[in-house]
Amino acid sequence: MSQQSHFFEDVYEVVKLIPKGRVTSYGAIAKYLGAAKSSRTVGYAMNAAHSLPDVPAQRVVNRNGLLTGKHHFATPTRMQELLEAEGVIVKNDQVIDFDVKFWDPMKELL
Repeated sequence: MSQQSHFFEDVYEVVKLIPKGRVTSYGAIAKYLGAAKSSRTVGYAMNAAHSLPDVPAQRVVNRNGLLTGKHHFATPTRMQELLEAEGVIVKNDQVIDFDVKFWDPMKELL
């Protein structure tokens, strides 16, 4: 297994722990994994996760709560639909009350 695929697997394990109705950011996952400057690589992992049914990729957004990964879902609105089904309100591609909905793995998992 390459170093990158190992990192991707670590990302997926964190994403699987995000509770329904909550979101986190690429950067928060990278920081938790000890690779604070690797938020872009977390994004690459999430782009590859859409074929994995047990990885709730919709729960990972950018640091401002924007649905920047939405174009990797089956339709342009699918990410928002999945989040709203979990009780997350999204307007103009942004999570409303992001600070309330934000799940920080550094606080929740340590």
